[in-house]
Amino acid sequence: MFPKFDAKAVWSRWLNTLLPQVTLFMCVPTVYARLISYYDENLAVTQPGAVKAACQKFRLQICGSAALPSPIKRKWEQISGGVVLLERYGMTEIGMALSNGFEAEKRIDGSVGWALPGVTVRLISADGLERDVTKEDNEPGEIQVKGENVFVEYWRKPKETAKEFTPDGWFKTGDIAVSRQEHDGALFIQGRANVDIIKSGGYKISALDVERELLSLHIIGEAAVVGLEDEEWGQRVAAVVTLGNGTKELKLKDLRNMMRKHMAPYKIPTVLKVVDEIPRNKMGKGISEFQGKC
Repeated sequence: MFPKFDAKAVWSRWLNTLLPQVTLFMCVPTVYARLISYYDENLAVTQPGAVKAACQKFRLQICGSAALPSPIKRKWEQISGGVVLLERYGMTEIGMALSNGFEAEKRIDGSVGWALPGVTVRLISADGLERDVTKEDNEPGEIQVKGENVFVEYWRKPKETAKEFTPDGWFKTGDIAVSRQEHDGALFIQGRANVDIIKSGGYKISALDVERELLSLHIIGEAAVVGLEDEEWGQRVAAVVTLGNGTKELKLKDLRNMMRKHMAPYKIPTVLKVVDEIPRNKMGKGISEFQGKC
């Protein structure tokens, strides 16, 4: 165990063949992004073969706690010699609830998979009608969970406990997802209902979808997308980014031109803030410091 995350320390441990082999690794997308960045700057030329050999000795490498952007997943597969990260979904109150299949070919890009044995999951529409949209293709709904994995209560907080459960006993996670029938109902996380779903000009926009598109641009190192209150639009899509691959400057106009090739105009950020580092908590999550401050 390390006292804190340090990309150099992690790579050094994995590449040290004199120590016992590490076989299981779990972390958040930010950690993988920073491991990739260290690899590009320090190992890509000198030790690419050793990196692939070290990664391929793992039994399993897992990503969770936040949506995994496809560019990070693809890049990791490339530098590791074919290791496909396993995405899954859980939280403190429910333990682990959803997962892709263990076999690499059963891991769907951008999805957290299906309910684990003994766990029941449903999607309930956020339009106030509380419709069950679990089997509706690509229709957003809140993830609700039942099963022996679900916690009993918040300690000595009966009001808070009651608020987080439906009358028929489902735990309300607060996370929004869609199911896609082409993948046998696998779930794709859209984000937190109160943070990651931006309501702009009558559209509901997943901040995570915009982040994935930003990260697919080679000039972007890290990205976080938030909604800024706006009298005309309700909210505006704002992007906070760090620059990568030697890029020194990025203007909003240029970013919007690049994104127009792949995204609907209403999803493209209208506010841009370039920073040296995106503040995150110890889990690698976070952008709350920027919410409303761009």
